[in-house]
Amino acid sequence: MIRKVAILANGGDVAGFNAVIRAIVKTSENNGIDCYGFIDGYEGLLKNEFVKLSTGEDEIASGILQKGGSIIGSSTNANVFNYKVENEKGEVEYKDLSSICIENIKKDGFDCLFTLGGDGTQKSARDFSTKGINVIGVPKTIDNDVACTEITFGYNTAVSVAMEALDRLHTTGETHHRIMVLEVMGRYAGWIALESAIAGGADIALIPEIPYDINKAVEKINERMEEGKDFSVVVVAEGAAPKGGTATVLNTRNNGAGVDNTKLGGIGQIVAKELEALTGLEARNTTLGYMQRGGTPTAFDRVLSTKYGAKAMQLALEGKFGVLTVMKDGKLDCVSLEDVVGKNTKIGAVSGNTKVSNIRKVTMDHDLVKTARSIGICLGD
Repeated sequence: MIRKVAILANGGDVAGFNAVIRAIVKTSENNGIDCYGFIDGYEGLLKNEFVKLSTGEDEIASGILQKGGSIIGSSTNANVFNYKVENEKGEVEYKDLSSICIENIKKDGFDCLFTLGGDGTQKSARDFSTKGINVIGVPKTIDNDVACTEITFGYNTAVSVAMEALDRLHTTGETHHRIMVLEVMGRYAGWIALESAIAGGADIALIPEIPYDINKAVEKINERMEEGKDFSVVVVAEGAAPKGGTATVLNTRNNGAGVDNTKLGGIGQIVAKELEALTGLEARNTTLGYMQRGGTPTAFDRVLSTKYGAKAMQLALEGKFGVLTVMKDGKLDCVSLEDVVGKNTKIGAVSGNTKVSNIRKVTMDHDLVKTARSIGICLGD
C-alpha cells in the first residue's frame, strides 16, 4: 500500500516542473497519500532535506501551475553514485554515496520516489531501482532527448520562446538586409532548432544529426538574393558541427564524474562570421541561452506536465515501479527504466553523448525533417 511518497526535480530547470509536482500532489491528496519534496534534487536526497507538499490554501504547492522553475529546487550535477568529495588529505575523489540515499528513503518511510528529469536523472533512477527502491520517472528536458518517449515536458515552451525570438530577428534582418543567426540549446539533439525553424519561418537549420557544409547554406542565401530577398534567417543548434569537424565547446566544467561536463556553445558566432565572409551580407548572431528555460509554461506544457504527473501517481497506486511515464503514439504509457538507459547499464556511469548513451535524436525519416525539406529549409547537406 502506498501511503507516503516523495518527489525530486533534477537537472536544468524547465517550464512545467511545478505543473508535474502539482499533479502528483493533487492525485496523492485525492487518494489519501502524503506527499513530500526533496530540496534541490538528488542533493536533497543525499542530505535528507525535504518538505511537505500540499495544495491547501497558502501551502507550498498551491497556485504553482503557471510558475516557471521548481518550488523544490533542482540540482544539475549531483550523481550520488559517483559523488565528488574531498578526503582527509584534501584530495578530490569520487564515492558511491547511494547507500546513504537509500537509508534516508527507508528511514523516512517513503513508499515511492518520483524522479523528474532528463537522461542523467533517469539513469540514476534506474540505478536506484536495481537497488530495490520504488522509483517512477517523469521525462523532463527542453532538449526533448529522453529515450522511449515522443515528447518531454519543458520542450514546447523552449520551442515557443525560440519561435518568438525568430519572429523578432526576422523583422530586423529584413529591415537591415542582414543574415540573422539564432543559436539555440538542445545539447546533442536538434529538436529545438528544427521545430523552431519551421515555426519561425527560418531559411536554414543546422542540427547535430546532420554535419553541415557551410557552402550549402551559402547557396541557399544566394538563391534568396537572386529572388530579391536580401536577408536570411538561420537557426543553429548548439551541438551542430561541420562535416569532418566536432561540436564547439564553450568550456569544460569540473562538476564531478558521471555527469556531462562539456558546455556547448559558440557555434552560432562561427557560422555568422563564415556566412558574412562568403555572402557579402552582414551577419549577426544571437545566442538565446537560458531564456529558453525560464518563465511560465505554455498551455501545451501545462497540460502535458499535468498528464505526466497524474499518470505517475496512478502507476504508483497500481504498484508499477522501475518505469518512466512516456507518450507513445499520442497516448500516455510507461516503459521500463532499463529500456530508457539502454546499454548504459553500469552503476554510476556517465550520461550524455557517449557510445552507450540512449538519448533520443532526430532521425532522417522524422516528419519534422521531411517537412523542413518540403518547404525548402536548408539543413546544410
